[in-house]
Amino acid sequence: MKKVLWIALWGILFPGMLSAKGTPSVEVVINASFEKVTEVKPRQLILSSAQHKQIQQQAKAPVRTKIYRYYTIHSGDRTIGHGVLITRKVRTKKATVLYAFDQQGTLKFTEIMVFREPPEYIPNQAWMNQFDNAETSALLTMGKDIPTISGATLSARTISDGARIARAIYQIVLKE
Repeated sequence: MKKVLWIALWGILFPGMLSAKGTPSVEVVINASFEKVTEVKPRQLILSSAQHKQIQQQAKAPVRTKIYRYYTIHSGDRTIGHGVLITRKVRTKKATVLYAFDQQGTLKFTEIMVFREPPEYIPNQAWMNQFDNAETSALLTMGKDIPTISGATLSARTISDGARIARAIYQIVLKE
């Protein structure tokens, strides 16, 4: 009986710890999408006020923070891409999405890393796949080149806005 109560208390205090579904690490996701990855280096980015303003204008979406986590993806001594983590509020809770770009600026993939809203608000994989290999000319705007999703409109908007913000960060700050 004590064991059951202890497990119940643990589940109340740390609900994410008892989840059966695990989220893959950034490195695992990147290795699955880029060929011959030898190293994934985590980095921290703090935008200047000028960069923040420029990114917000280019993305046509509100940029609520100046601090981002990004990754440089290496194959040997060459940089072959960058991954940018964007965390945004969906309804009342946050979602974190990884957006990865190759050296030409093509959005290789998007992967939901953390999603705190109920699972029925997660966009399906077919919808997420439309971001794969999106060229730099793609608008990435809901209602234009990205269709809306019935029942997950806020999630879809959050992910498409995040894609434009990540692309602007790549083009303005990370592009070599």
